[in-house]
Amino acid sequence: MKVTTLKEYTPETANRIRELLIQLSRSGKDRGEIPEEWFKELIASPYHDMLIAEEDGQILGIATLSVKMGPITRKNSYLEDFVTDSSIRGKGIGSALWDAMLDWSKEKGCKCLEFTCGNGREAAQEFYKKKGASVYDTNFFRKEIE
Repeated sequence: MKVTTLKEYTPETANRIRELLIQLSRSGKDRGEIPEEWFKELIASPYHDMLIAEEDGQILGIATLSVKMGPITRKNSYLEDFVTDSSIRGKGIGSALWDAMLDWSKEKGCKCLEFTCGNGREAAQEFYKKKGASVYDTNFFRKEIE
C-alpha cells in the first residue's frame, strides 16, 4: 500500500472518490458526480491536495487537505475529507493516510492540522484521540453563499 498525491483526473478515479465520499457523508449521494474542473483546480493548486491510499491500483482511502492562512496562527493545514473504504477499516490505511497528512502539513510549513468530526462518529473520534489530536469544545457554523 502506498500514499501519493492525486496528480491527474480520470473518470474512474473520480467515480471511486465519489464512492468513498458517499461512505463518509450521506449528502454525497445527492450531489452527483464531482466535476472534472474541480479535480483540475485541486491538482493545479499549491495550497490544496488530495492524498490517495492505494494498493494494486485500487483506491482504498483519501484525504483532502488545504493550507489555511491567518494573521495569528500563520499557516495551518485543514482536513476537509478523510475516509477509508468501510470494507477495510482497521487495517492501517487510515494510519498511513494520517502520517502522510502530517508530512504534507510539515512540508507546507503548517504548525497545526485542524479538522472537524461530526457527532455520531465515535470510531473516527477515537482514532483522532489515539493519534494525539486535541478535542475543542466549539460550535461549527456554515453559511451557504448564494
